[in-house]
Amino acid sequence: MKKILIYFQTLILVIGLGACGEGFLDKTDPTVLVSDTFYSTDTEVEQAVNGIYGMLRTYFNNHWQYTEFISDNTSLHFNVGNRGQGPSLEAIEYWQYNAGTSNFASLYNNTYNILANINTTLEKLETSNASQSVKDSAAGQLKVMRAYFYFDLVRLFGDVIIVTESIKTPSEAFQLQRSPQEQVYQLIISDLNDAINLLPTSYPATQIGRISKGAALTILGRVRLQRKEYSEVISTLNQVLPLGYGLLSNYADVFKPENKNHKESIWDVQYQGENTFGVNSSFIYTFAPLASQGAVINFPGQDGGGWNIPTNELIALYEDGDARKAVSLKEGYTSNSGEWVPVPFINKYNNPHSIRGVTNDNWPIIRYSDVLLMLAEAINESGGPTSQAYDYLNSVRTRAMLAPLSGLDQSQFRTALSKERRIELAFENHRWFDLKRTLSGPELVALLNKHGQLERLNPTTSRGGIPFSQEDYTFEEYQILFPIPADQIRINPATTQNPGY
Repeated sequence: MKKILIYFQTLILVIGLGACGEGFLDKTDPTVLVSDTFYSTDTEVEQAVNGIYGMLRTYFNNHWQYTEFISDNTSLHFNVGNRGQGPSLEAIEYWQYNAGTSNFASLYNNTYNILANINTTLEKLETSNASQSVKDSAAGQLKVMRAYFYFDLVRLFGDVIIVTESIKTPSEAFQLQRSPQEQVYQLIISDLNDAINLLPTSYPATQIGRISKGAALTILGRVRLQRKEYSEVISTLNQVLPLGYGLLSNYADVFKPENKNHKESIWDVQYQGENTFGVNSSFIYTFAPLASQGAVINFPGQDGGGWNIPTNELIALYEDGDARKAVSLKEGYTSNSGEWVPVPFINKYNNPHSIRGVTNDNWPIIRYSDVLLMLAEAINESGGPTSQAYDYLNSVRTRAMLAPLSGLDQSQFRTALSKERRIELAFENHRWFDLKRTLSGPELVALLNKHGQLERLNPTTSRGGIPFSQEDYTFEEYQILFPIPADQIRINPATTQNPGY
């Protein structure tokens, strides 16, 4: 079934890819790479797939806004001197977003741009002269990526437009509308099952970082968990266990750039620092406190963005002796003048680097500890905690230097597991999805409004005497789904908006 994309940015991109060499004096410049002459060899197919991997960097540079920042995990270092942030990032933090909030339009458009390139490459594989093994591997990797992005879209926006083929003419972009969530999920599951059959379990050293069968299986397990299909979660994730993954003995080692793509890493977004090629990460520059002046990032006078600041509420959850706390966050820093500044910041991505603004940190999409915790959750939800569920949960706690848990009923185990996920996977883009998966709408509204009341009474960072507005930190149930960006409604008025916006 062919579905159509409805916004011009991707439309222009895809028409450009599909029409190169047709028309325009009936000539093709032999020095320019176009879709009609590309994708012909193993090397060209691998270059095309690598180009799509490169697009992941931009996506994950900003995805924390929609997964951590919007939740009770993080807040912001309030910028007294710059009040121009309200329409964008502060609107997300304070739950004052609407269909005109520009960050949602960027998220929506960027996601579909990536999907357009995935679809074009998948189409070209069908007629490519590349070897079958290269085409199969490429198709598997691309189908995992397409499934992953649709999984994000359906959880964030609800019903979304399905696009599985490139757009050839402008009129196609206005033919169809959003598809029901169940249809989106069926596409996701189909793509992942195809990928599982196509992908290898590992790659040679020169290709480390590519999507493997383990990543496809884990994402399928995550999809099944979202759908509360617990027996399928268990059978799917059990296939990951014998693939050679494992927990590192030291939690700090998980996030050190020199340990990239270790045995706990199932899928990381690959960044490369120590050069000026433009493929680096820079997360700590976004997450470090304002006006820290080199006291957090080790370059003279270097400030941070002050975004995604760990909340007082999250910090208080860490148990005494939890080895993850000092790795994941700091509760403040000592200024250049020797004064303690009680502004927390994320520390997971704060690693030494030699070029200002250029860090070497990968972004973890899937870690093996997540597999263990998902298995523990699925077993518990299937009838209560078993010895196996405790083994999975306690292996994560033991690595964190915490005592194992025992003697919990199903509800208590559920609560303990939720807390464990929140701590173990903090600042890795899981919290918002975990809340939406495990809580009903009214339960999520109550939790967030309670968190909002705590922030209003005792803000994580000082507001310099500027009061909250009356609407700040007031969450309503319709906001669980993000609005379809207003530009999409203007482009095609037949496109429906999510209720409440």
